Amino acid sequence: MTEGNFVDYVKINVQSGNGGKGSAHFRREKYVAKGGPDGGDGGRGGHIIIVAKNTLWTLYHFKHKRHFKSEHGGDGSRNRSSGQDGRDLRIEVPIGTIVKDTKTNQVICENLNHGDEKIILKGGLGGRGNWNFKSSTNQAPRYAQSGIKGKELQITLELKILADVGLVGFPNAGKSTLLKTITSAKPKIGNYEFTTLKPNLGIVEYRDYKSFVMADIPGIIEGASEGKGLGHYFLRHIERNSLLLFVISSEHDISERFNILLNELKMYNPELLSKDIVLAISKSDLISKKETEIIIKKIKISIANVPFVFISSISGKGLIELKDIIWKVLNK
Repeated sequence: MTEGNFVDYVKINVQSGNGGKGSAHFRREKYVAKGGPDGGDGGRGGHIIIVAKNTLWTLYHFKHKRHFKSEHGGDGSRNRSSGQDGRDLRIEVPIGTIVKDTKTNQVICENLNHGDEKIILKGGLGGRGNWNFKSSTNQAPRYAQSGIKGKELQITLELKILADVGLVGFPNAGKSTLLKTITSAKPKIGNYEFTTLKPNLGIVEYRDYKSFVMADIPGIIEGASEGKGLGHYFLRHIERNSLLLFVISSEHDISERFNILLNELKMYNPELLSKDIVLAISKSDLISKKETEIIIKKIKISIANVPFVFISSISGKGLIELKDIIWKVLNK
């Protein structure tokens, strides 16, 4: 998904280096009438290596470059001199990037920490020089091996953002407005569905100079786990959040929408249900005190053991209480 300078999904082509040719050289020196074979081995082709970096937060640097090749190995030469190994090509990606084989959709590597390296394509082996083939029955081999060719692969890079709190909810539930209100982030806000098409990160300042990171995940709709409404692109960002903050508008049936969101997470990845969940009922300034009491009764019956709070990003209602609940859950 691409919007602005945030890119979290990209396909690139990678190619490892060819192995160098072995040499079929013979020793030639003054006063040496019949020098034996002394052809050296070819060098190894360069590997393609994925490197995780905590200084990167997007795959934007792949937007204008999609083809990556490592160096070929050098050819062998006389005096049994081996060719130089091809230089490895290191491709830097943000932490949380999943690398997949585009054709088979098989995961090649994931869960890399800062500085971790993973070889995803090995360079071709260098060919052996003719001195390797000398024997009692073959004193002067006139042949050498060619190097093995490198491999080529198309890979898919998928980025899962890392945050303490992930905002989960239907489109137009007030997630972006909440993020803008309690952080310095400036997400795009509009009164229509799917205003947010990319995750937005913001730092929430708490008491005594403490803080936590909050991510605004694009809206989820029923059927998102099956890919509806770009669900697969959005849901993967939830996997690396410590706490899920369900934001549901007071204009809708809270219990019904809560269960729909819960079911979509379960269908996508059942392990997501093991994460802590907090419920924020947004736009609470639009309902009366009596309506609030009715909603509270319904929540206590249908949604057990989930902390909840009524909030309004416009009036500021409940925002301090929301921060307190989130901090308590994050540090329990």
